[in-house]
Amino acid sequence: MAKRGPYEKGEAKRGEILHAALEIFATEGYRGTSLRKVAAKCNLSLPGLMHYFDSKEDLLTQVLRMRDETARLRQQERTDPDGYREVIREGARTPGLVELFVSMTAAASDPAHPAHALFAERYPMLRERVAVYLRERMEQGAMRTDIPPERLAALLIAVADGIQLQWLIDRSTDMEQPIDDVMSLLSLEPGER
Repeated sequence: MAKRGPYEKGEAKRGEILHAALEIFATEGYRGTSLRKVAAKCNLSLPGLMHYFDSKEDLLTQVLRMRDETARLRQQERTDPDGYREVIREGARTPGLVELFVSMTAAASDPAHPAHALFAERYPMLRERVAVYLRERMEQGAMRTDIPPERLAALLIAVADGIQLQWLIDRSTDMEQPIDDVMSLLSLEPGER
């Protein structure tokens, strides 16, 4: 049964706000964007905007959740390195979201922060997804097997997150190459199988 009435309208407005915030943060940056700009884009006052969220941190957390869900839907069928590279390229095209991600990751270390639950869910899910891909490569004989796929998945995610930090400081940093380099170190050459 479809939702009706004020709840449906409230959820629609909340979705509109999140889409607007995602777009604005992606193009203008996390630090350079005021929530008033997001409110104006949605024809709301700042208090009107905040009516839909528990706090500014909650709004920012929901923006990241939407970013991840959108990326997951686009990459749902892809677990290969090319799909992963496209996610990295998207980050380079949306520096404000990378900045938001890095800032919120640090803030999420506090269990009371609204982003804590997002990251507590995100990392195990990512590690499992990457581990599945690595396990498949190992079973195909294309990747070394002396390190368990779960540990390699954590390593690859750490490299990806770390290179984003470096890229925020120096935009000439290649975010794809370190991932390719680690994959090369893990891959077996035809003569080594």
